[in-house]
Amino acid sequence: MTSDTTAIEARAIDWVIAQRDPGFADWDGFADWLAEDTAHAAAYDAVALLDADLDALPARPASLVAVNDEAPAPRRPSRRAWFGGAIAAALVAAIALPNLGLFGDPDRIQTAAGEHRTLTLADGSKIEINGGSVVLLDEDRPRFARLESGEAMFHIVHRERDPFVVEAGGNRIVDLGTAFNVVRRDRQTAVAVSEGIVVYNPGRDNVRMLAGESIEAGDGDKTPPKVRRIDAASIGGWRSGLLVYPGTPLTVVAEDLRRTAGMEVAIAPSAAGIGFRGALVVSDDRTRTVADLAALSGTRAERRGDGWVLTR
Repeated sequence: MTSDTTAIEARAIDWVIAQRDPGFADWDGFADWLAEDTAHAAAYDAVALLDADLDALPARPASLVAVNDEAPAPRRPSRRAWFGGAIAAALVAAIALPNLGLFGDPDRIQTAAGEHRTLTLADGSKIEINGGSVVLLDEDRPRFARLESGEAMFHIVHRERDPFVVEAGGNRIVDLGTAFNVVRRDRQTAVAVSEGIVVYNPGRDNVRMLAGESIEAGDGDKTPPKVRRIDAASIGGWRSGLLVYPGTPLTVVAEDLRRTAGMEVAIAPSAAGIGFRGALVVSDDRTRTVADLAALSGTRAERRGDGWVLTR
């Protein structure tokens, strides 16, 4: 557990305890803290859940009530003090024994739509995770990661005798000194290499890809995927807000916008078959991004609630 995580959890405990006070009024400060980082909300929810569990503990049995009603009852600690002590003890245990999983599995990294995270591994390799994604690590296999869903860019420190392996679905991607992007969606895996070399499913498909090459493969494909050339500079462009497409269905573009920027863009059935070729710049002006997408794809964008719908 990192010091940052511990600090977030400690602050979440402070908020839960403070909100137990009937006079608590700093709701604006609490909302600002939640908005700073999605990890804040996750930590607060975990602590609040534990608080609710403590509330559900059974009352003291009647058999333990003093018989002499006139005798002064022993003073009970306040709910706030008791909860604070219980949480503090739990937090100490979580720090000493991270495998308890009080605040979730530390080897499972899940991002919300529009959230980007970067992991630096013990060997110096980096994993940049796009929004709406799930990446699993394994403490027993430090040169391994599994992309359950979503998208991630891998920057791997090469070791000749200990290659880094990425799993996606039932597929294995082995690095040979590499930076590469992986997308996992709808039983499909896409891999694009920006530096070095990777091998896709060695021993089965054994597809070797160089910088500037990519593949797309379905889980049920009977033949190895074909390698195609792409612009190496555009690979992993989601990290800087640049999405480049060579003729991609609008439904896939909409999924990318949701993952990368948290934008809700629906594609009407009449426009589902339209392919998009071009580049989109994702900025704070979401309306401009959607307007560009509509103009370049020959569709019309209509605002619907918090999102948009593209129609032919």
